[in-house]
Amino acid sequence: MTTTQAPSAALDRYFQISARGSTVQRELRGGLVTFVTMAYIVVLNPLIIGTAPDADGRLLGIGPVAGVTALVAAVLTILMGVVGRFPLALATGLGLNAFLAFSVATQMSWPDAMGLVVLEGLVITVLVLTRFRTVVFNAVPGQLKLAIAAGIGLFLAFVGLVDAGVVRRPASGTVPVQFGVGGSLRGWPILVFAVGLLVMAVLVARRVRGAILIGIAVATVLAVIVEAIGDIGPAGPQNPTGWQLSVPKLPDQVAGLPDLSLVGNFSLFGGFSRIGVLAAALIVFSLLLADFFDTMGTVVGVAAEADLLDETGRVPDLERILLVDSLAAAGGGAASASSATSYIESAAGVGDGARTGLASVITGLLFVAALFFTPLVSLVPAEAATPALVIVGCLLMAQLRHIDLDDFSIALPAFLTIAVMPFTFSIANGIGAGFISYVVLQAVRGRARAVHPLLWLVSVLFVIYFAIEPLKTLFGVD
Repeated sequence: MTTTQAPSAALDRYFQISARGSTVQRELRGGLVTFVTMAYIVVLNPLIIGTAPDADGRLLGIGPVAGVTALVAAVLTILMGVVGRFPLALATGLGLNAFLAFSVATQMSWPDAMGLVVLEGLVITVLVLTRFRTVVFNAVPGQLKLAIAAGIGLFLAFVGLVDAGVVRRPASGTVPVQFGVGGSLRGWPILVFAVGLLVMAVLVARRVRGAILIGIAVATVLAVIVEAIGDIGPAGPQNPTGWQLSVPKLPDQVAGLPDLSLVGNFSLFGGFSRIGVLAAALIVFSLLLADFFDTMGTVVGVAAEADLLDETGRVPDLERILLVDSLAAAGGGAASASSATSYIESAAGVGDGARTGLASVITGLLFVAALFFTPLVSLVPAEAATPALVIVGCLLMAQLRHIDLDDFSIALPAFLTIAVMPFTFSIANGIGAGFISYVVLQAVRGRARAVHPLLWLVSVLFVIYFAIEPLKTLFGVD
C-alpha cells in the first residue's frame, strides 16, 4: 500500500497540489481546458508567419511552422510546469508574430528576423538572472496589479467575442467594431458559441466541477453536427457567417510525422548587418518591452484567478516563472516559430480548477500529441472554445471590487489600464498607459517619492515605446 501511495505523495509535494487546495483530477482537467482554448495557435501561427514572404521573397511554409509551433509550446509549457510549478502555458505570441511577419521580415530574411527574437530572449533572460525583471515586477503597486488583472479579464472577453465573430470590424462606416454581421447575430457558428456560453454559465453558477470543459465538449459536438449537416465552411468575404478560425470536421489525414526542419534556422546578428545597428536595436527594444510586460499582465491575471497572490500582490516562485518565460522567447526564435510567451488563455484552465504546474505538464504533453496529430487540432472551432474566455474574463473583472476608485490618482490609471488593453488588443499597451498616468498623477499630488524609482524608469521606457515611430523619423531610421 505504501509503495502505491509514494509516487502520488511525491507528486503532491513537488507540485504543492494539496497545499494549493487542488487535486490531481482538477489539474488534469485544467490542463486539458488550457490546451483546448489555446490549441488554435498551431493552426493560426502557420497562417501568419508561414505564408508571409521575407525581404528575399522566401516563405517558411505552413507545414514546417505548424511543426515547430507545436514543438515550442510542448517543450516550454512542460518546462514551466516542472521548473516554474505554475499553471501557465506558453506558445508563440499573437501580435508579436504579426509584428515579426509584417514589420520585421519585410526588411530582412527570416533567419535574420528570428535571430533578433533570439537576441531579445537572451537579453530578457539576463534581466531575470540579475533579478531586474523580478524587482520591476514587485515594484508595481498592488492597486495597479489588481487593475491589470481586471483589464486582462476584459481583454480575454473581447478576444473571445472577436474570435467567435460576435464582435467584428465593419467593412465600412464610422464605428471601429460592429455587432455580428451587419449589426445582427447570424449563422450557425454564432449559435454554437451562444450554446457553449450558456452551458458554461449555468454550470459555473451551479458550481459544477469541470463546467468549462463540459461546455467546450458540448459546443464542439454541436459544431461537428452542424458542419456535417450544413456544410458551412470557413468564414470569408463571400461567407461571413462561416467558421472563424477552423472548420469542425475530421480531416482526411489524421496523423503524420512533424516537419521540424526550421529548428536552428536563425542568424543572431544578421539583422544588424542587413538594416543597421540602430534600426535592429529598436526592433529588439520593441520586442523586449512588449514581451516583458505582456508576461507581467498574464502572470498577475492567472495568479489572481488562481488566488495565488499573497497579501502584497506578489506571485509565488516568481523568478522561476520569469526565467522560463524569458527562455521561451529565445527558444521560439531559435525554432523559427516566433517569440514564445505566456498565454493568458491559461486562465481558462485555472477557472476550471488548475492551481499548480502539473496542469502545465498536462497541457505540454497534449502539445506533444499535437505534433503528430496537427490536423486534429482544428476539430475544436473557435466558437466552441472562446466561451471559456468570456466566462474567465467575467471572473477576473471581479478584481475591480478591491480597487480604490474614490482616489482619482488610482482610478484613472486603473481605468486606462483596463480600457486600453482590449481597445488596442495589447496587454503591454494597457500596462504602459496605467504606469505613465500613475506616476504623473502621483507626482502632481506631491507623492513622487512614494513611487518606486524603477516604476519611473519603466514609465520613461514606455513613453519611448509609444513614441517609437516619431523617434525613428527623428533619427532617420526606416
